[in-house]
Amino acid sequence: MERRSPSRPYRVVQWATGNIGARALRGVLEHPGMELAGLYVHDRDKAGRDAGELCGTGPCGVRATRDVGEIVDLDADCVLYMPRVFDPEVVIRLLTAGANVVTTCGHFHHPPSMDPQLRERIEFACVLGGASIHSTGSSPGFITEAVPLVLSSIQRRLDRLVIDEYADLSRRDSPGILFDIMGFGRPPAEFDQRRADHVGASFGPSLRQLAGALGLGIDAVTATGEVATARAKTTIAAGVIPAGTVAAQRITVTAASGGRPALRFRATWYCTTDIAADWDLRDTGWRLEVAGDAPLNIDIRFAIPLSHMAESSPAYTANRAVNAVPAVCAAAPGIRTTTDLPHLIPILS
Repeated sequence: MERRSPSRPYRVVQWATGNIGARALRGVLEHPGMELAGLYVHDRDKAGRDAGELCGTGPCGVRATRDVGEIVDLDADCVLYMPRVFDPEVVIRLLTAGANVVTTCGHFHHPPSMDPQLRERIEFACVLGGASIHSTGSSPGFITEAVPLVLSSIQRRLDRLVIDEYADLSRRDSPGILFDIMGFGRPPAEFDQRRADHVGASFGPSLRQLAGALGLGIDAVTATGEVATARAKTTIAAGVIPAGTVAAQRITVTAASGGRPALRFRATWYCTTDIAADWDLRDTGWRLEVAGDAPLNIDIRFAIPLSHMAESSPAYTANRAVNAVPAVCAAAPGIRTTTDLPHLIPILS
């Protein structure tokens, strides 16, 4: 694929318009160095509609399509791939056609952790198309790779790096996610290792990528989970959590090096603070502890009222993906990780 001059806008396709995808679409339309080349949507009722209307910016002249071939034929510089379900065949087709891909799907944080056959096929597609692919987002991504790398840059000895994530979900109106997938409102005995393993599979590769960048050999990555129950019947935006059922969960992913826990990501997600456990429930955000010869404790809070979290929080993931487009387009063909790319410096409107 012939690349455009750096003085011209990047031609970007947005793939899908869920919560994060719609925010990314808006980011592309408002970006001074990008132009929207196309939009793929899953829903039939969105097909044919103006992309700007689907993200609240007003008409832009680009119509949404459900035809993968139309997207491939656009000869775009980059596709922001944010699907309902990751489809390797689609990604391979895009890369083979020469489109770089930035995705919030977490399959590419650490290539050695990938399924070997999938990795081989993706890398071959990158070679054929002269394209690159990169996984990023807020978590994993920003908080498990970009921020720790900056904080560790003033260390010469790193004993431990701990990332705590807190999320107050009481105002999230997503019953399918909270009750059916995450298991809130269920008896605590129903919480099993599969939930912890799922989170471990999402964040383990990112911790391995961070460890490799820091020169730490990893013995093993493990994931454990625990829950806390509601003291009383609690009504949240998504529904009702009966007393005695799961109202908070804490899942810890640990990367051990030399027999010691060197890197740790711990997610504490809760629907009420009135729980039957002595947990340190903090406001939505992150806390990082760096233990080394230059110790640090960093608190990052989302300066958003809970009532506005649903409309604002997608930006944390979507914006990083949009800002990654220039670096990924400029990268050598292949699967590109955080450590392969330069710092993502946004071009602001």
